[in-house]
Amino acid sequence: MTFVARAALAAALALSLPTAAMAADPALRSGHPVFDRTVDLVLANFYRPSELDRFRDAVALTIESLPGLADAEPDVVDDAIDFALASLRTSHTARYPVGTVDYYELLDVFRFAVRDAVRRLYPPQGNVTYDGIGIATRAIDGATFVTDVYDGGPADGAGVMAGDEILWVNGKPFDPVDTFRGRTAASSVLTLRRTSHADPITVTVPVARLEPSESLVEATAASAEVIERDGHRIGYLRIWAYTEHDMKATIEAAIAGPLAGADALVLDLRDRWGGAPPDAADTFIGGAPDMTLAFRNGETEIAHARWRKPMVAIIDEGTRSGMEIFAYGLKAEGVTLVGMPTAGNVVAGRGFALPDDSLLIIAVADVHVDGARLEGAPVTPDVVVPFDVRYAAGRDPQREAAIATLVEGLARDGATVQ
Repeated sequence: MTFVARAALAAALALSLPTAAMAADPALRSGHPVFDRTVDLVLANFYRPSELDRFRDAVALTIESLPGLADAEPDVVDDAIDFALASLRTSHTARYPVGTVDYYELLDVFRFAVRDAVRRLYPPQGNVTYDGIGIATRAIDGATFVTDVYDGGPADGAGVMAGDEILWVNGKPFDPVDTFRGRTAASSVLTLRRTSHADPITVTVPVARLEPSESLVEATAASAEVIERDGHRIGYLRIWAYTEHDMKATIEAAIAGPLAGADALVLDLRDRWGGAPPDAADTFIGGAPDMTLAFRNGETEIAHARWRKPMVAIIDEGTRSGMEIFAYGLKAEGVTLVGMPTAGNVVAGRGFALPDDSLLIIAVADVHVDGARLEGAPVTPDVVVPFDVRYAAGRDPQREAAIATLVEGLARDGATVQ
């Protein structure tokens, strides 16, 4: 979600704060500090001023419909802000309340843009952290399902699987963050349903103090594996988020290390937040030579490593922003994409801290790739494979289809899969 971090951050930082004229219209003032600050920041920073009349109308309608907004309950304010922001009809424009995994992960992604708030909230080092087990969840039809289990994290080690329905944690209703808060010296007992008609099972998971971006880099490194299939060695690597500079080195270390002996590679781009730089695909389709530094003490360091064997990539609606540009670059060079269309979320966003410490993301710049907009124009797969994660019990049809595509290509005499 943070392609702006490299391409547009300098421009975003130069944008002015709200002027007195912007704040003067009484129809746009609710008296609630979080709502009004959100309005001011959007009016000052949204990348398409020509579309702000629709936003002003939505704000005025919200204030007219909710005359008590200044003293409203938090959930009412949340809904009011969501309604106003939705009128802009763009990605990279949303508010994330305190207390969700998304909030902590994105606060870490945008930590330089909101560094004063981060330093105040996380003294003395200013590192964003939260207590968790390394999962992402989603409510579907009134039930809570595990959608992602971060490779190498506490939940992964304990055997939690994507698709598990969470019934209880320590005998109480589940909350993504509050459930685990203050329990890093203990474990939590998750009561899960793995298939729709199965009896519940319990899994004991240690709770850890997680640093979000570091956790996603570590999960990427831990995802690297080689799968034996029909006499072929298929490498697998999942890029959980490309929001950190360390990610490139992590990817190249996997290519030169555990994946070096693989015959082909499944590159999983079903990530959390995007953030990939424009040249991210070059590691897999570029022409730069491999380079290693050797020092007098015998230590070596990878300066550049590139994948040069057959590969396919997996995409879905979680592939967004810079990762969509990554997928676009692979497809343009003939790499087969498996899965479902990407999110179509390719503009540049910047983070802002609000008075209640929630995080506001605003689209601050448009993005064109090869002269075209990918916003609202998802990258489509060559091999369409739907995936309903509910009660998956470890099954991943998109990953299996990607492996099968590679094996089929490797089995053909003289054929390769790009």
